[in-house]
Amino acid sequence: MQERYTVDEHTVLEEYPRPQLVRGSYENLNGWWDFAITDEETRPQYFPLSILVPFSPETKLSGLQTEITPNLRLWYHRTLPYTALSPDSRLLLHFEAVDHSCVVFLNGIEVGSHQGGYLPFSFDITDLLKKENDLLVKVVDPGDSDPIIRGKQASKATGIFYQGQSGIHQTVWIEEVPRIYIKNLIITPDPAQHCWYVQVIPNDGVHEVTISYLDGHKQCKGMSNQRLCCQVEKVHAWSPEDPYLYPISVQLGNDIVISYVGLRSFDVQDGRLLLNGKPYYHHGILDQGYWPQSLYTAPSDQAIIDDLVMVKKLGFNMVRKHAKVESRRWYYHCDHLGLLVWQDMVSGGRPPVQPIMSAPLFVPGFMVKDHHYRLLGSQDAGYREMFATELTQMIETLYNCVSIAMWVIFNEGWGQFDAKEMYSLVKALDSTRTIDCTSGWYDQGIGEFSSRHVYFKRYRHQADKLGRAIILSEFGGYLYRVEGHDDEGEKPFGYKHLHDRTAFNDAFFRLYEEEVYPAKQKGLAASVYTQLTDVQQELNGLVTFDRMVVKLDEVVALQVAALLLGTEERE
Repeated sequence: MQERYTVDEHTVLEEYPRPQLVRGSYENLNGWWDFAITDEETRPQYFPLSILVPFSPETKLSGLQTEITPNLRLWYHRTLPYTALSPDSRLLLHFEAVDHSCVVFLNGIEVGSHQGGYLPFSFDITDLLKKENDLLVKVVDPGDSDPIIRGKQASKATGIFYQGQSGIHQTVWIEEVPRIYIKNLIITPDPAQHCWYVQVIPNDGVHEVTISYLDGHKQCKGMSNQRLCCQVEKVHAWSPEDPYLYPISVQLGNDIVISYVGLRSFDVQDGRLLLNGKPYYHHGILDQGYWPQSLYTAPSDQAIIDDLVMVKKLGFNMVRKHAKVESRRWYYHCDHLGLLVWQDMVSGGRPPVQPIMSAPLFVPGFMVKDHHYRLLGSQDAGYREMFATELTQMIETLYNCVSIAMWVIFNEGWGQFDAKEMYSLVKALDSTRTIDCTSGWYDQGIGEFSSRHVYFKRYRHQADKLGRAIILSEFGGYLYRVEGHDDEGEKPFGYKHLHDRTAFNDAFFRLYEEEVYPAKQKGLAASVYTQLTDVQQELNGLVTFDRMVVKLDEVVALQVAALLLGTEERE
């Protein structure tokens, strides 16, 4: 397999990691750290290894590429020179993602801990700072040996499940902030009212804030924690075709942050998805977000951009981010380039009892009620609590992302439970987006959608008995292997095997022409092809795993896009 992207160890993922709340103070801590792997709870006496943060130790780019068995202790260590803080300032230590649970120590004292492998967290380390500081991070990842939130990570990669990874896998950084600072912004667009609302959340107390926008020509003043309205005379709406964003700056005392807003609305009505109040067909692609040399971690910011630009060049207007949460920069690029996002909650729990996992593919009408926890791998009360907590945190973390059009709660029954309650939870957290409650199967008859996955057979469109909108949220998965661009020792997996490029392109076009387009004519609201890239042994991507070969001819891809989207404005 070839390597498209090289990594400079001195400039590893150095771009600002939190694009929707930007400050001038920023120091990247990516690079070489001391590293040790033990089965002991106590700090190692020495660190015999080095690791290139933020790449997981299982990856080639980490410099290690070693297997990590469940519940080993991963120890990260580095010195942190004293940062001469301005008077009345604080220093925050940020981790964008660590898989799965970690404890952070500074100068031998525990700073804090975190559980969950996909979301950012931070600690105030000001009071423990010295001239030279000893930073230590202990990480434990049980992988698929425990019922945790883990997505498609597996101890053995096979079929649609991939190699597991662990430890720090996104950027580590520090920033200086005033004693009273802006902790978060909650931005809610309302294009119908020609405005957006901003809640400025401080780290403490209630304070006056000023929001500046339209190149500083307009300001909105009020108090923190209140819902402040920023009005515009004429709405410049955001869409994939015109991803217009309004820059804003927010000041609270001595703290100033930069952000942006996109005015758009999402809804579903009369069986169709709406964007900015008008019917809009979602022509989507499933994206697992894996990389051959770095698994969960994109090798560079440019690699993220290249993937998303390729999606647009192939005529898609939407990406379903599957069983994974990406770095915040990934969503930033979707916002700026103009791509709708369906965001999955990361799946977890215990392996479902077979044939529960795959029976609906072959047995029409096969059904399980999701209060039967054991059948769906959700029998552990701790897992169910963890799922609800991390689902809440994911929505809160990504709430401001302009491009996210839909939350996907459960996929194909993996760890599914109490879908009605989880749907109500998501609706309460975010009423501005649509929700696919049960993608694929084990539909509990709730929500806005009948969400269907079809492989191995033709898609035959039928109206939903409950009158809901119909989305084909997974289909396709055609396998075409390009020699030299995958792990050749692995048995390839796909849903239909094609043996040359011409056959692959012909089959792809026929699939849309004969099945998807007629379904759209009958009311299908969206379709999501599986998948963007090959991943390890799953070779059903439109692009090889190394991103060196695009299997789908651009002219064929654009013919399909024209077939599905060419009449949108006239309908």
